[in-house]
Amino acid sequence: MPHGGGDYEIRIKGRLSESVLAAFEGLTATVQPVETVLHGPVQDLSSLHGLLDRIQSLGLELVEIRRLPLG
Repeated sequence: MPHGGGDYEIRIKGRLSESVLAAFEGLTATVQPVETVLHGPVQDLSSLHGLLDRIQSLGLELVEIRRLPLG
């Protein structure tokens, strides 16, 4: 597996609209009352940085990001 790759869970403050969620194609979203949880595969460290850049460029507040254990 490439360095930084794997399944991730990304928590973003607030409820994201369908149009904003479209920017995160390939990830599954669960909208909760106070945050939106994105989860899914990230190929490598470069892809992870691109995802974080997208979150920032959309003006979203990142609450937590974590790599999920294998299996």
